[in-house]
Amino acid sequence: MPDVRAALYLDFDNVFGGLAKVDPEAALAFARDPGTWIRRLATSLVVEGPRRWLVLRCYMNPAGYVPNLGANGERLYFSKFRQAFTQAGFEIIDCPRLTQTKNAADIRMVIDAVDALAGSTRFDEFVIASADADMTPLLVRLRAADRRTTIVSPSDAAEAFTSVADRLIAADQILALVQGEQPEDLLEDDEPIAELTVVTSALAALPPREKASSSIANDAYSRFADTVWSTYQAATAPVNLASLSSSLRAEFGEIANSSRWFGYGSFSRAVASLALPDAHLSTYYLWDAIRHEKPQSQDVEEDLPEPVQRVASLLGMPRLPHVAWPAVFRALREYAANNHFNLTEATRLTRDSLRAQEVKVGRSALTFIISAAAYGGAPLHRTPAPTAQEIAEAVVSNLVSRARSADLGLSDQDEAVLAGWVGGEASSASGAGGAPA
Repeated sequence: MPDVRAALYLDFDNVFGGLAKVDPEAALAFARDPGTWIRRLATSLVVEGPRRWLVLRCYMNPAGYVPNLGANGERLYFSKFRQAFTQAGFEIIDCPRLTQTKNAADIRMVIDAVDALAGSTRFDEFVIASADADMTPLLVRLRAADRRTTIVSPSDAAEAFTSVADRLIAADQILALVQGEQPEDLLEDDEPIAELTVVTSALAALPPREKASSSIANDAYSRFADTVWSTYQAATAPVNLASLSSSLRAEFGEIANSSRWFGYGSFSRAVASLALPDAHLSTYYLWDAIRHEKPQSQDVEEDLPEPVQRVASLLGMPRLPHVAWPAVFRALREYAANNHFNLTEATRLTRDSLRAQEVKVGRSALTFIISAAAYGGAPLHRTPAPTAQEIAEAVVSNLVSRARSADLGLSDQDEAVLAGWVGGEASSASGAGGAPA
């Protein structure tokens, strides 16, 4: 496949500031070593094919800073990262502040992108790294010119902004690129998993396993197969996939990540490749159709109240059932209280913890919730870690604030319904009140 000629326009203040609110340590890695993630982005999360970077531009306010990230909690000025981006091949565009709160980065990015669109070089893809919804007209213009567009957004960008693009790269995927993980793996559990009977006809639909590049990888796959087989044969009841996946990732983590589960792309497909006799797979379980009683589905189908539906549609809020939200907040509190915070690890471990409780929440949904908590005033990296109630209140506060900014026209009662649906008892305790309609 030929390379895609690509241009990247990075609003550094916007992206770095957004990442720093959610995961400060990973944000620093993003800024200190841009060469690493820009190389990985060339072949990851693509729209059509590998990217060839023809333009790399970083728009930066040289006097900009974030508080509390420097030595001894001092201001960390963006100018400290200028040399790192220059060495990574970026052209630095200085965008000093024009007013008390605004620089000209977004306007400069739009002008440069439109100029590139009209130039003699045809760019196949424009990558816009910003959460600023003011970029929406630019994306509409690029789409009308038959160019592919990708948004790199560290925060919860408005649905009207992200829906125009061909691909959205969110905070957890950005940080996965920074930390050397497979960003595509963050999406695999967000796809609904239909029950799969593992027979020859089903296996025919699976992609062929990539040849392992070393005897170590071949040996790991053989040991993986032996472990799954013995677990399946010894099981007297359906096997919980979250527990099995966690234990096997602990054993094969490095090779499982680098090979994307031995070439199959996901854990469930790697299990399916083993052709276990009379085996069935669902979202939560692996079971023997003859020896085991089929597990009951734990998915809760629940209609969202109209105000919640409106907020979910515009802001991209996860459409979780009311009963799932308290479990999510408790699981996030448990992670934050017992781990050194890392966003990609937090979404994975919390996802696995919730699946063990038979609560299905994908990693992208957890990223949304963690980001909302951070922007609402309860970042999970805080010391001491926020309580489940504080996380709930912060998420509700962020959603209500964003809904007001988007002029959704929510009444006080609508906001109470939203707060009751998402925050439950926590929202009542904070004065939001209301209950699900």
